[in-house]
Amino acid sequence: MSTPANLSKADLQEHLVIGGGVIGLCVGYFLARDGHSVVIIDRDVEQKETCSNRNAGMVVPSHFIPLAAPGVVTQGLKWMLDPSSPFYLRPRFDLSLWKWCWQFVRHANRRHVENCQELLRDLSLESRALFVELSEELEFEFVKKGLLMLCQSEEGLEEEAEVAKAANALGIVAEVCDPARLRELDPDVEMNALGGVWFAQDGHLNSEKFLAALRRGIAKHGGRFVADEVTGFRKTGESISAVSTRESGEIAAGQIILAGGAWTPELARELSLNLPMQGGKGYSFTLANPTQLPQLCSLLKEGRVAVTPMDQTLRVAGTMEICGEDLSIDPRRLRGIVDSFCRFFPAFSPDHFEGLKPWAGLRPCSPDGMPYVGRAPGWENVLVATGHSMLGLSLGPVTGRRIAEIVAGASSDDRLEPARFS
Repeated sequence: MSTPANLSKADLQEHLVIGGGVIGLCVGYFLARDGHSVVIIDRDVEQKETCSNRNAGMVVPSHFIPLAAPGVVTQGLKWMLDPSSPFYLRPRFDLSLWKWCWQFVRHANRRHVENCQELLRDLSLESRALFVELSEELEFEFVKKGLLMLCQSEEGLEEEAEVAKAANALGIVAEVCDPARLRELDPDVEMNALGGVWFAQDGHLNSEKFLAALRRGIAKHGGRFVADEVTGFRKTGESISAVSTRESGEIAAGQIILAGGAWTPELARELSLNLPMQGGKGYSFTLANPTQLPQLCSLLKEGRVAVTPMDQTLRVAGTMEICGEDLSIDPRRLRGIVDSFCRFFPAFSPDHFEGLKPWAGLRPCSPDGMPYVGRAPGWENVLVATGHSMLGLSLGPVTGRRIAEIVAGASSDDRLEPARFS
């Protein structure tokens, strides 16, 4: 591989990306494509048991409202009383959890949404354009048919109609649909819905195939992978000269990018960096031979369940459990996902899920619902890329490109600064 003439000697040092999920791989790919030498370090470099591997695979410009938004706290408290609901916060004696909750409540207001929605729109649309580019470059399928937000109640449909109105005002295409229009958009599946909203610019993909394509792309551009765990840093003044690993010893570093998802704060503390974050557990099932196969991905308003066709399989995912790093599976939450799915798609019954192995993964949730993307304060060669909540896959490409631009000397956006809670 030839070396671009504009790269300095420092640029030619190996840049270490700590984390091999979708964010780490996107960062690694854009750095490697720009001519940098890249090493991806992760305990599970194949990402077989992580949030990136078995998620709903949705690319969602429709999600311009951050997780911290008006009404979320009140709805969450109601759901706490229902063991099969899509949300649960596990109470525990953990000061970081209660600080996170306080910060979340402070941001769950209209002003915060107004401050963030244009940024989320721009990031999402830029990321979608990159998915189109990458699908051709890396040869994976990106389905550009949109997303259906399906509603079974008048109240839910009214709420989503308001979201559609706000989306159109921002330049995001949204159409309120009656049942006949829903059938026209996705005629291959029976839907039990009062109505819904079609977000035409959304799309979906097979997340496992996307990750595999990124790995191939990184390798093609000379990047390498180390299956190991980072245990510490060798500090030289305001720089990190190397990272220590459990099995591979020290690895010398150019730039270091912390992209370990829900486990990033533990490493950040080694660098005196405060990154408030909680793991938001989600579950999924994959139906190998579904009775019916939709053409579009969908979100089920009342049950907060995501439904995505992936090749000839169907992925059904849901829940948000604020649970630290606990990956145990709660059967009551699984039943809630299955029951909600079957109410919206009556051709299916709970029997179709018998014997399926459920999957669980942790989304890295910041208290304001916005990711951390930028340089770590106090360090010359440390960057952060994490905290994307439920938008990790959707914002993966734009995050990767933004980190590559910052490495090249660009400034980052204040609203995404890793130091904003310090």
